[in-house]
Amino acid sequence: MSDADTEPLTVDDELLARARIHARTVDIDVDWDHLEWAVSARAKRRAGLCRWEHSREVATIVLSRAAYEAYEWETFASVVRHELIHAWEYQQFGESGHGERFRRVAARLEAPRHCPSFTEPRYVLRCQNESCDWRATRHRASKPVTTPERYRCGSCGADYTVEHSDSGRTWTCSSGYGGVKAALGEEW
Repeated sequence: MSDADTEPLTVDDELLARARIHARTVDIDVDWDHLEWAVSARAKRRAGLCRWEHSREVATIVLSRAAYEAYEWETFASVVRHELIHAWEYQQFGESGHGERFRRVAARLEAPRHCPSFTEPRYVLRCQNESCDWRATRHRASKPVTTPERYRCGSCGADYTVEHSDSGRTWTCSSGYGGVKAALGEEW
């Protein structure tokens, strides 16, 4: 017996095995010979993604270890179905999105149109108009987070406030962002 035969299975091994087994039960016409699987240990927001390598005509489904550990199996299985739809679209049409074709197949396969987040957002954007309940979340310091004065509420067009989720501190302009970041220092 070799050392490789005695090594214990990892979480990634388990994740890929369960995902592949589940994928084979899904009623979708994916070309399995042109589908690869991978695990991301770095993904912090995205539970899965599907990459298309046109030159080889191969779709690669990349699943997040953190999402696998955070979700119950049924939720994670729905992520696998979601990514299988992308693989199928790439293989059949050379492109994929979340449009009408995707929605139709997702409804049939009981897959979400967008996968649920498995981490808390780092920032919350809230409309300043008291009669508007628009809210958006961000996981990184994108331009709407760092320069909110350049953007407007996605619903009514009013200004919005950005909140740093961990500290509760807020800002409405780029200098406010810089001030909160400086004040929090290492807690940022």
